[in-house]
Amino acid sequence: MFGAGNQNGRQRAAVAALVGVVLSGAAACGGSDDEGDRGGKGGKGGGKPPASASAPKALAEAQLRAVSFTDGEKIGPYTASEFTLGAPLGEDYTAAPAVCQPLVSLAEGATAHDPAAEVNRQLDIADEIAGIGVAVQLRSYANGEAAAVMKALAAAGTQCAGGFVEERAVAKAKYLKAEPAKAPAFGDEAKAYRFTILDVKGKLKLYEYLTVVRSGSTTLSFRADFLGTKDIGAVPAEVMTAQWEKFEAGGKTGA
Repeated sequence: MFGAGNQNGRQRAAVAALVGVVLSGAAACGGSDDEGDRGGKGGKGGGKPPASASAPKALAEAQLRAVSFTDGEKIGPYTASEFTLGAPLGEDYTAAPAVCQPLVSLAEGATAHDPAAEVNRQLDIADEIAGIGVAVQLRSYANGEAAAVMKALAAAGTQCAGGFVEERAVAKAKYLKAEPAKAPAFGDEAKAYRFTILDVKGKLKLYEYLTVVRSGSTTLSFRADFLGTKDIGAVPAEVMTAQWEKFEAGGKTGA
């Protein structure tokens, strides 16, 4: 799960547990079979592609920060904040089977294509614990690997449409479906998914949405959830549009 107000996502998940509403987290990455994929901490498969003079240059972390939401920035009813306890949905979030990993997390170590740099932000509606949360993650890749990550994501969406299991250190979450959703028109390519998930008691159906946009060497990932059984219908368009416009206005240096 992600944060509430300006609090970290893990704090929000803790609040959910206290009130008896335990949801699963997710956020996306893993390699396809023909790319020498790996799931979670399973080790790299295959070698890095050779450097290409024509491949777009990966953005540095400082460049990603310059085009990401700032702490306290307002986007409609949402307020942006930084994750105070590190990146969300890191290496402890894996998937079974491993090919489904891109639908769970695109963090470093999730696929054969590690990001060169990444920046993570959380957007929430202030004072709403049981509200919509959106994790926004910008990642840059070298040597054309951003496109390979999108290929792995597409493979996961196809092969894992009928469901998979998200595994964490102390819990598991069963994904019943991974369905295509409407993707935005901006970027070089974009993928979007709707997840139907069982709560840990196996009784309630929960819903999450994931959208990943690639522009050159950079991916912009948006994962939205609701602390309850409401289906929010999509990642909030105003959040995606605002982040894309900020990214575009920054000149997409190296993209």
